[in-house]
Amino acid sequence: MINTDVLVIGSGLAGAITAITAADRGQKVMLMTKTPSLESGNTPHAQGGIIFKGNSDSPEKLKLDILTAGDGHCWGPAVQQLCKLGPELVEKILIERLQVGFDRKGPDSLDLTAEAAHSEPRIIHCRDETGREIQKAVIDLLQAHPNITCKVNHMALDLLTLSHHSRQSTDIYMKPACFGALVLDCSTGAIAPVFARSTILATGGLGQIFLHSSNPAESRGDGIAMAWRAGARCFNLQYIQFHPTTLFHESGRFLISESMRGEGALLVDKNRKEFMKQYHELGSLAPRDVVARGIHQAMLDTDHPCVFLDITHKDSTWLKNRFHQIYTRCIELGIDITREAIPVVPAAHYSCGGIGANLCGRTSLQRLYAVGEVACTGIHGANRLASTSLLEAVTWGFTAGNDAADENEANTYFPNIHSWVSETEDSDPALIAQDWLTIKHTMWNYVGLIRTRPRLMRARTILRHLQSEVEHFYQRARLTKDVVELRNGVQTALAITNAALESRDSRGCHYIQSQYAL
Repeated sequence: MINTDVLVIGSGLAGAITAITAADRGQKVMLMTKTPSLESGNTPHAQGGIIFKGNSDSPEKLKLDILTAGDGHCWGPAVQQLCKLGPELVEKILIERLQVGFDRKGPDSLDLTAEAAHSEPRIIHCRDETGREIQKAVIDLLQAHPNITCKVNHMALDLLTLSHHSRQSTDIYMKPACFGALVLDCSTGAIAPVFARSTILATGGLGQIFLHSSNPAESRGDGIAMAWRAGARCFNLQYIQFHPTTLFHESGRFLISESMRGEGALLVDKNRKEFMKQYHELGSLAPRDVVARGIHQAMLDTDHPCVFLDITHKDSTWLKNRFHQIYTRCIELGIDITREAIPVVPAAHYSCGGIGANLCGRTSLQRLYAVGEVACTGIHGANRLASTSLLEAVTWGFTAGNDAADENEANTYFPNIHSWVSETEDSDPALIAQDWLTIKHTMWNYVGLIRTRPRLMRARTILRHLQSEVEHFYQRARLTKDVVELRNGVQTALAITNAALESRDSRGCHYIQSQYAL
């Protein structure tokens, strides 16, 4: 058994800022990630940038853009906090303290760019590798901080809760609370509890439950599944944002940043005809859900497996520098973006819903917080505005870290728990691989970009059966990272499908084809 003041599960920007903030307040913090490196999750893959302040910008302008993109479903107080506090924290933490090397026009002038649905150029960036540069800076601070212990190759199996794990039967009458997590050491297979006064879920995204995704391999919905099993409230799960432009190539999907369209790239079909103006007055810079559906329709209209993003009219030297990562990756695959258009298709990118979290990151389960993509603060509503995710990670990482550091007598109860009993049945990699294919194809075909009630009903039937099979296997298996991820993946897929079926509105990322409207 391990004891710590604050347990942070996930090492992306949100988890890192939470850990640093709590540690600055004198808390003993343990931060863990299931990957071999602290550089994991979606943060290192964030190309476009992070919202700061435009030259003629204001919190009110930013708020209006967020509300418009969110299709009337955003939570006002959360948006207000983000717009007021977010840019201040970017300046204090990222620019001044961490000295992230954002691109500049001059010594005293940051380079600002626009992205889709932004009324102002207000995005700061490090070429097209913004997330990776930010993550490097926060990892250096995590590893140097005397109050933070970092664990890689460690994966939470389940949250420890009074109602599920206490040996004191009458604890079930207390307010539902979390007091840590059961943790798997992926290197040794050992399983042990970690007791914590406050537990922060910062496990990131879930894109890998879909067939096509811009997310890294580890983004399988672990946090949603753990919170769901523990009884924490989750909502807006039906709002899955599909990024309009990922590279269409046999080697797999690769994110083509929205900032490329912000810099003037145009979407064209196989006949090199622009098509987005017929769907939205902003054309290629329309909100992501509109652009993704526009691309989908263009692919159907032209009977072609992709569309194209054309930025060849820009200076080649500027292009190679501004979009260095994209240029390099495309060149490796035989595509010269300075001379030819980039083949692109939509892919699952970001979960706008998640574990319900208030302005301090608290969830409906006492002593449990959620920050970053795994959380639903209400900012994104039905559709996320570009480059708000990193800003939200910094803002809620700061507020949650401060709140978790506050002393609270209710957070000091740690019951005796039932001992873990390990099983010994080995898992068959072929069965796990096949189960993942079932999840991914089901979610892509039936719970994807365009939905219908019959498709959703079919998905629920498939996933319910699969979850029953996986859970039965989980109870007998020797636990490994692959087994735990499969259990979490099918639970998260089923939760999203149920949310989509229960939703009465066709809105934003949750788009119901009109002739099949719910």
